[in-house]
Amino acid sequence: MLQQTQVKTVIPYFRVFLRDFPTLKSLSQSNELKVLKLWEGLGYYRRARNLLATSKILVNKLNSKLPENLIDIKKLPGIGDYTGNALLAFIYNHSTIAIDGNVKRVFSRILNKNENKIDFNKLVETNKKNLFKTKRNSDFVEALMEFGALVCKPKKPECINCSIKNTCKYFKSDKKFKQTKALNIKVKNYNIFCYVDKMKNKIALTKKHSLGFLDRFYLPLIKESNNNKKIKNWNFHSNFKNSISNKKLNINLYYKFTLKIPSQHQWFSLKKNSEFIPTFTKKIFKQISKIN
Repeated sequence: MLQQTQVKTVIPYFRVFLRDFPTLKSLSQSNELKVLKLWEGLGYYRRARNLLATSKILVNKLNSKLPENLIDIKKLPGIGDYTGNALLAFIYNHSTIAIDGNVKRVFSRILNKNENKIDFNKLVETNKKNLFKTKRNSDFVEALMEFGALVCKPKKPECINCSIKNTCKYFKSDKKFKQTKALNIKVKNYNIFCYVDKMKNKIALTKKHSLGFLDRFYLPLIKESNNNKKIKNWNFHSNFKNSISNKKLNINLYYKFTLKIPSQHQWFSLKKNSEFIPTFTKKIFKQISKIN
């Protein structure tokens, strides 16, 4: 849950998740819809699917135990170098470092070098004797992450209060390296078409849409657009902007009243939703509910 999501957002979700799945076995015996429902609002839903898939593999094939080496642990769904190293450190106290954005920034400032000019894996390997002096490596890995998040922050780092400033080249140097600017995210234009049964307060959703990052989810009919021309035979509702994960969308919302369910669609209530509905779809529900 903490991957690409802030701690304050995660905490209430985490508590509810543990209430429903107190053990690895209980999670492995669940189904995708229930897990997604508990994940609803956190986004990046592939994480939830990978978590469920991994729990089933661990319980059914690996005696409920994570592998103890990076090669095997990376065979599990959704686990790469960063997550694999974090798990090995946290669970098995292995002498390894989970290199995320926070850790990269800490090392970059200590060396006063741009991140793009540092081979972090080589840096860790070369400095193993200095980095892994403690037997509490799990605490060390967590401390590095927290240090980057709370002290060595992206903007306005707390250099005056920093406990390692005397060995930090960034702090001592008059010529501080410039951090790599975040990539500009291109805004994409979409037309969203909503079939609405106004009498029964229902909206038709389909999995046949063009938002690949929300594939396998029910959404209104969505098509990417390169122009802002209004569509014939559809009622224009509104234009709004939305951000999903690392994507920015500029949306023209259209609607049409109908009593007949369109092909490859299913009816969903605009007000009562016991099913899993992505937050993106809920925002559209809210917009459509305003139609008189």
